[in-house]
Amino acid sequence: MVYTTFIILAAPATNTDMSLWGMVVKGGWLMIPIFILSIIAIYIACERYWLFRKTGINDVAFMQKIKEYIQNDNMKAVLAECEAEASPLSKTIAKGIVMQGEAPSEIRQAMEETANYEVALLEKGLPTLATCAGVAPMIGFLGTVVGMVQAFYDMSMAGSNIDITLLSRGIYTAMITTVAGLIVGIIGQLAYNFLVARVDKIVLRIEHHSSEFINLCLRKK
Repeated sequence: MVYTTFIILAAPATNTDMSLWGMVVKGGWLMIPIFILSIIAIYIACERYWLFRKTGINDVAFMQKIKEYIQNDNMKAVLAECEAEASPLSKTIAKGIVMQGEAPSEIRQAMEETANYEVALLEKGLPTLATCAGVAPMIGFLGTVVGMVQAFYDMSMAGSNIDITLLSRGIYTAMITTVAGLIVGIIGQLAYNFLVARVDKIVLRIEHHSSEFINLCLRKK
């Protein structure tokens, strides 16, 4: 009996680590719009977060001063305090002071219109952030399709000499663009939901303090 021994020689280990830049390059040209969307999303998220963080910090102290001025019938001081504060709440209160002497329903309506305008300014950029969060994954999936098309094209051109290395370009494009698009989409969606929740809290504070201001003015009459 003849015994045949098969000896498997292990190939020496090679360093296959890939840098982040190398992954981006292998992702192809579709990484460019995904990168642009990520920059836009990060900028809007950071800019709005910083603005929202400053908005409403001094609401309680501001309203305490307003109450004291109204109780002393010092409306000029109220307007001066509103101008110094320059917040959505202070601008809403200032509108109510300007409308003094009108019917309570008209004062409330004018204050609501001012508050709506200020809230619209706070929401500036959020639709763009939502668009970035939605479009980035779609571009990533487009990269998947483009990568698969490229892979099948390379297979057809290779004929019977198909090698896995021939498919690497299309597979890299498919996988890397998908991962990049999903990362941008997830981060953008989380940032959008967080900022929308902050806007809702600001709106509730404005409504609460506005009603408080109107009731205080009615009691003074």
